[in-house]
Amino acid sequence: MINSKIIRQVFLLLLIVLIGVLIFREMIPYFSGVLGAITLYVLLKGIMSKMVRKGWNPNFAAVFLMFLSFVSILIPIAGAILMLGNKIGEAAKNSEKVTQVIKTQLGELESRFGFDLTSQIDATAISSWLSEHLQNFAGGTFNSAIAIAIMYFLLFYMLTNRKQLKESLMDYIPISRDNLKILGKETRQMVKANAIGIPLVAVAQGIVALIGFLIFGIESPFFWAIIVTIGSMIPFVGNLLGTIPVFILTMSGGNDFEAWGILIYGIVVVGSTDNIIRLFVLQKLDNVHPLITLIGVIVGIPLFGFIGLIFGPLLVSLSLIIVRIYKKEYASNKEEIG
Repeated sequence: MINSKIIRQVFLLLLIVLIGVLIFREMIPYFSGVLGAITLYVLLKGIMSKMVRKGWNPNFAAVFLMFLSFVSILIPIAGAILMLGNKIGEAAKNSEKVTQVIKTQLGELESRFGFDLTSQIDATAISSWLSEHLQNFAGGTFNSAIAIAIMYFLLFYMLTNRKQLKESLMDYIPISRDNLKILGKETRQMVKANAIGIPLVAVAQGIVALIGFLIFGIESPFFWAIIVTIGSMIPFVGNLLGTIPVFILTMSGGNDFEAWGILIYGIVVVGSTDNIIRLFVLQKLDNVHPLITLIGVIVGIPLFGFIGLIFGPLLVSLSLIIVRIYKKEYASNKEEIG
């Protein structure tokens, strides 16, 4: 006969899991706000402590830091998303025309090298696919607004109640204090690597690419610089996400010198920027494995849209830390028992 205490315990665990699943399911569209709050808290916690020690009112200091984060982070990201959305809308409308241009260029290569590829390309099908997926990439305005509101609400509480937050985590998370400290330390390191390291490398490549686009007189250089920045966050894709389309479109316009010039510039100069930045900057942070970043991007974009480029790898890294802590917490106990 099963002990009644075990039955009650299992019932409570099932109830907790059920309620947790229901809450999480409804929170998924706004979960980026939670991850955003954690990210900003890790980045601003040290500054907040210094301001409070210097005599700042905690509430005023928190509002001031939130305002700075809004101006320096959210406004530039929102501007990039709006610009990207407008350009993507135009690209979606003209995608069939663009695909036809690419087919024309491939046809010239086919005549030179004697292979057949253009017959397999359906311009109409590609156009409809692009229209459906590209606009979704920059969409979700209403959900984003709610996620931002949740993010700043949580961030204000986290900044102004740091001690209470720490004590609450100690009380409610079923992990030993030593492992909880390890979890906190690794989370801080991982958040800094994802929130600072990856975007820093990407922005640096975007700026270097922008210089090249301006030098070679490429049309819409700022838009393509944003595309390069986005591509730089995706392992095994990199700046080619922007460089290759620019090369094809410039070549189709009859500007062969500019086209080959920007292609070589993108591969050699922009590509080397990644290695230089990683060498001098990311050695001070935890370097994120490219496979984690790739899986994070694949998971993050459908979940969070544009900002999934950052929050996707963050979510995957967090899950790996939790698995590692679980192994340390319980696997070691089983070995001791055995």
